[in-house]
Amino acid sequence: MFARRLQVQERLTHQVAEAICEAIAPRGVAVMCEASHFCMMMRGVEKQCASTVTSAMLGEFRNNPSTRDEFLSLLSRRSPGRQAGRLA
Repeated sequence: MFARRLQVQERLTHQVAEAICEAIAPRGVAVMCEASHFCMMMRGVEKQCASTVTSAMLGEFRNNPSTRDEFLSLLSRRSPGRQAGRLA
């Protein structure tokens, strides 16, 4: 829904987090978005496997360091071959 128009990844990540917050009113929301950008693959750095990771944290994930740390530690256990910890 948010990616239909020209969009920057940071704004997209934040819009997804806000939409979840509005839809279900949780105590906290954490969103991580990893994307490959054609501009990085075709021009500029010209790396075929280049990806960018952004994150948005609201509520408990922003205010409570232990909750945030738990989320980030779960991300670090993602599937092999994918790098974690590159959050912006």
